[in-house]
Amino acid sequence: MTHQVQIIGGGLAGSEAAWQLAQRGIKVRLSEMRGGGEQTAAHQTDGLAELVCSNSFRSDDDEKNAVGLLHHEMRRLDSIIMSAGEIARVPAGSAMAVDRDLFSAEVQKRLEEHPNIEIVREKVDQLPAEGMTIVSTGPLTAASLAQSIVSETGADRLAFFDAIAPIVHRDSIDMSKAWIQSRWNKTTAASNEEGDYINCPMTKEQYETFVQGLRDAEKGDFKEWEANTPYFDGCMPIEVMADRGIETLRYGPMKGVGLDNPHDRTEEHPQGRWPYAVVQLRQDNKLGTLWNMVGFQTKMKYGAQVELFRTIPGLENAEFARLGGMHRNTFINSPELLDRQLRLKSAPHIRFAGQVTGCEGYVESSAVGLMAGLMTAGELIGEAWSPPPATTAMGALLSHITGDADAAHFQPMNVNFGLFPPLHEVKKKERKEAYTNRAKADFGTWLESLKVPA
Repeated sequence: MTHQVQIIGGGLAGSEAAWQLAQRGIKVRLSEMRGGGEQTAAHQTDGLAELVCSNSFRSDDDEKNAVGLLHHEMRRLDSIIMSAGEIARVPAGSAMAVDRDLFSAEVQKRLEEHPNIEIVREKVDQLPAEGMTIVSTGPLTAASLAQSIVSETGADRLAFFDAIAPIVHRDSIDMSKAWIQSRWNKTTAASNEEGDYINCPMTKEQYETFVQGLRDAEKGDFKEWEANTPYFDGCMPIEVMADRGIETLRYGPMKGVGLDNPHDRTEEHPQGRWPYAVVQLRQDNKLGTLWNMVGFQTKMKYGAQVELFRTIPGLENAEFARLGGMHRNTFINSPELLDRQLRLKSAPHIRFAGQVTGCEGYVESSAVGLMAGLMTAGELIGEAWSPPPATTAMGALLSHITGDADAAHFQPMNVNFGLFPPLHEVKKKERKEAYTNRAKADFGTWLESLKVPA
């Protein structure tokens, strides 16, 4: 097959871009190095669109949540990532979590079967000198290609840290101490009957001892190339959060509010009292046999993780399917290097998409891949492509990446209402709903005017 567009990287952004182009009759060569003798520090398979954590899509609330709004917009544009996610969905309260293996398999199957897509297992070491190209190599770009990007852009750094949380076997959790409940009992159609999170409670003494254990635990050694790499606040290692203050975790991933411990009932609290602190686990696969420790990404050494995490009530005999780890992420200074069409200013035949652009999160990565696909299709078809309004989730994210952010201090960003044009005239408690209502209306108008077939 003679391709019209080469996509480098078969993660979520590359897969989404390939789908959007192929659905519009454009022939795509999708280059993925995994499966061709190469691997990364975080991936475990060679599957396309592989995820490294369970609740990858976060909130699915499209009425008052920015990422849920992004889900809504992507669904309206026939996103392969969102439709495959529905098939692989597992209970997670108001969040959208998926069985990672089923999700990857579904995306790969659809792309392999598409007549306009050729998947090639190959490592690309250099930015192509010509030909329409989308670079979507994500946070684990191979060193050789990263160096080629540095050479082309004149960048001095392309990296920051990301972290992976441990996964526990469900049958090793002591439910005489833990219980299942969603915070504030929030559920969705996909929820488990009892709730979507396993909760392991801690007393004040247990919590303070645990925090000290995090601070004292043996940490993994930094590699030479990691020495000056900063953390991203949205994926901060649990022990780094602990170092910020004794109460930090109790007001973050270990907050106990909204959770009634049935093992601690009193006459005053017949449903159970809120624990001083709690460790939550979220279902990681369809079978419900694996559960992810929410917010417990870490760079502690494996032995230290097992020893400390088994002091958590309910996890004394925990068996771990995967322990936490650290890996390096890679992104470019997009506000400085890319135009509004995600094209590299110094080489306009090359677009960047996904986390390598400095968006953070799987949903955001997919959305930027979707937009890159539409932009490229518009250019090939000969139709001017106008970006979605900045009042929409996709438009706000694009604006942050391609110009609204301060290039001198650019850092990865999740989609959030802080990226949207403000609505000061609306009362604060009504503002999130107002943002989503405005976005849906503006997105619908934009979609009707879209010249690239939707």
